[in-house]
Amino acid sequence: MVKKNIEELVTEIVLPITEKHKFELVDVEYIKEGPYWYLRIYIDKPGGITIDDCQLISEEIDPILDKKNFIEQSYFLEVSSPGLERPLRKDKDFEKFKGEPVEVKLFAPIDGKKVFEGELVGLIDNKIVIKKDTAETVEFDRDKVSSVRRIIKF
Repeated sequence: MVKKNIEELVTEIVLPITEKHKFELVDVEYIKEGPYWYLRIYIDKPGGITIDDCQLISEEIDPILDKKNFIEQSYFLEVSSPGLERPLRKDKDFEKFKGEPVEVKLFAPIDGKKVFEGELVGLIDNKIVIKKDTAETVEFDRDKVSSVRRIIKF
């Protein structure tokens, strides 16, 4: 089965469980790192996620995944918080974190740069828009962006 299909099927299974507990399903990731496969489920809630929250979701979905048995490879199941410097992937993430500092990484450089930082203006016409320290706004076509992450400055 294709990685994207696995992520979509797991999302369909996990979403009702996270909603039942009033958690946000941030992302589902099925990825190979070295010789091992990982199924990572990122959850969040106001005030943050605890280890007990992660354990609760893990214990509820693990038997369902075992029963459905649609993932051919052996894998490690991880349920965790997306972290403070969470990636922004979904449209709602770009709305939720407007006005916050972000780092935008590109697949290919623009004027010799692949990494840009600034305040998130938002997602406008499928372009990620940030405002740099100089108050200049910069737009990036979404398909040219490899990642967008929140930046937490202490």
